[in-house]
Amino acid sequence: MPMLWMFCNVRAMVRKLWSLVFLLFGKTMECLDIFWGKSPLVECVIAGIMKKNRWKNIMYESIAVVGATGAVGTIILELLEKRDFPFKTIKFLASKRSVGKTLTFKGNPYTIEEAFPDAFVGIQLAIASTPDEIARDLLPEAVKRGTLCIDESGYWRMDAEVPLVIPEVNAAAAKNAPKGIISSPNCSTTQLVVAVKPLHDYAKVKRIVVSTYQAVSGAGLAGTSDLENGIKAMAEGKEYTCECFPYPIAGNCIPQIGSVKEKGYTSEELKLQYETRKILGDDSIRVCPTAVRVPVVNCHCESILVETEKKITVEKARELFASMPGVVVQNDASQKLYPMPHLCTGRDEVFVGRIREDLSYDNGLAFWCVSDNLRKGAATNAVQIAEYLQKN
Repeated sequence: MPMLWMFCNVRAMVRKLWSLVFLLFGKTMECLDIFWGKSPLVECVIAGIMKKNRWKNIMYESIAVVGATGAVGTIILELLEKRDFPFKTIKFLASKRSVGKTLTFKGNPYTIEEAFPDAFVGIQLAIASTPDEIARDLLPEAVKRGTLCIDESGYWRMDAEVPLVIPEVNAAAAKNAPKGIISSPNCSTTQLVVAVKPLHDYAKVKRIVVSTYQAVSGAGLAGTSDLENGIKAMAEGKEYTCECFPYPIAGNCIPQIGSVKEKGYTSEELKLQYETRKILGDDSIRVCPTAVRVPVVNCHCESILVETEKKITVEKARELFASMPGVVVQNDASQKLYPMPHLCTGRDEVFVGRIREDLSYDNGLAFWCVSDNLRKGAATNAVQIAEYLQKN
């Protein structure tokens, strides 16, 4: 009996000690909140102790847009304002040549600041649209300063510890970002995967043959300038020296985007294979891509043929496309209804039409796909990721 009494007392003392430890821990966290508020540092400490993802459930009160003066950056600003993304403070970062300039956001003037590491101190969330080399060097420094980064560049996309996210397809992946970076896919990949996702879920896609017809805006402001100045020169019968493309783009198609890589495919084409597999989580999908630059200002077009494990009829395909968030079906060739760049520019959806069963393969389905490459292909997707994180 004495031994049992002592054992019970020891157990009771241990329980009281643990209760005291948790009470003190709770009070310490309360004090941190009082002095520092709900800072990302405090929440990261708590998450680390609780062995949770350090970026989960953070409410982003301070945000930044990196590359705010670029073609994609300006649309990000427009979307943040139009969609009323919640925040308390915002700053706009860009390269040295834009520092000191002002822009207007929600009716207020803001001075553009230089994008360098310490500019991210106190910033919880950054949406970055920069060249690859800037993303490579700058974003890890931002993460060190407590910033979660949504990256539009291509540098981090295939990193195993960086989720590659399309919210309509794999939104939950954004909550697991060990490096503090979330990648947005290449523009041509985004519209392809959004369109293919419902077909893959229903009948498992085995193979994709895709030819992209990519607008000059995908090459930035210089690409658009090449087309506009080239058209003007053609109309006036004058010579024009290209600044962006290796050949004149006005009245021309250039069947190479990016540098030549393995087996004669270009870097742009290989993105369609590797990124599609990563987003859908299926390395068995085979992709045969061809990427072509065409004399269209905005919106990428894609001719897509998919082979599936079981047959998908045109009627079923229309049903699957219509049920997919972010997809608009325009499929009545008899009434000349199908997606075209001049109708889709400025829109955030992915448009599909010309849906046909493959004449050469029983389980094949062909269709046409158009999307605004600067919006859903870039800015809109990044802002949608930010919205998902804010709500989840």
